[in-house]
Amino acid sequence: MLRRALLACFLAACSRQPPAAPPSNEVRFTGMCDASGAVPLDEHTFLVADDEDNVLRVYDATQGGEPLVAVDLSDALQLPRKKNKGAPEIDIEAATRVGSLAYFVTSHGRNSSGKPKPERLRFFATTASANGKPELVGKPYDALLKDLLAEPRLAGFGLAAAAELAPKAPGGLNIEGMTARREGGVWLGFRNPLPAGRALLVPLLNPEQLIEGQAARFGEPLTLDLGGLGVRALSSAGGKYLIAAGPFDSGPAARLFTWRGGDAAAPVSGVDVSGYNPEGFFSHGASARVLMLSDDGSVRIGDKECKKLTSPEEKQFRGLWVAIP
Repeated sequence: MLRRALLACFLAACSRQPPAAPPSNEVRFTGMCDASGAVPLDEHTFLVADDEDNVLRVYDATQGGEPLVAVDLSDALQLPRKKNKGAPEIDIEAATRVGSLAYFVTSHGRNSSGKPKPERLRFFATTASANGKPELVGKPYDALLKDLLAEPRLAGFGLAAAAELAPKAPGGLNIEGMTARREGGVWLGFRNPLPAGRALLVPLLNPEQLIEGQAARFGEPLTLDLGGLGVRALSSAGGKYLIAAGPFDSGPAARLFTWRGGDAAAPVSGVDVSGYNPEGFFSHGASARVLMLSDDGSVRIGDKECKKLTSPEEKQFRGLWVAIP
């Protein structure tokens, strides 16, 4: 009996496989889990938001590791605070660089229970210098959703009804993508709603005026066929727009698309993003090599999800270098 038990233990030990080594093109960053929108500062560093706090962090794209800089914008964003509680998280979901400024947009959605969260109605800008901490520029704008609902060209997309729902409910409202437009201004990409199963993109023409308190102006909206998925991240690479697409709630794995600004987006072939949850990109110049940033808040580290860890030293997220054909 003892011999059988020892043999069983030996076979069980031998059958255990060591954890798979990360791919050689993967970079790990510490100090946060839920990577969201990112902007390049120079050819090596990027500024990134975490959608679970109000801190912007700077990282070295090639070295990874801990943040070079971390700045909490809660006070600068003039967020309401309840007695004995910290500032509410504003759910920063997307970012892009236009000139010397980094623009950030929050989800503009309700919470998971469908309750209003006015602190999630923010569009703001910071400096984008590799030599120093990001500082708020202008004033945070909190009327973007109001402007979207008042835009006649968006009347047919059901945004007023969507804004009453939880962001991950069918037909809810959730902005998760933003990138600079070649023609000026920025594209806003919606994860939800999905009009007729297509992803909604809206051109915001005057981001620089929003932080001066002026109302938003929009161009002609369009929808793209992303296989029934919404926009999780937007960027530019190699002269094309790059889209990370995903379900409005949870479901199939993310997919990457390129888009040249016309009526159709093309799936990216030869790039495996399975196991990752892309919510941001870092690219510099005209290079087609892009660092895809994964929101790893739900990845288990030990016996806990990353987002539930209390020590910043334990928290981490992954980046994956990919070549966009």
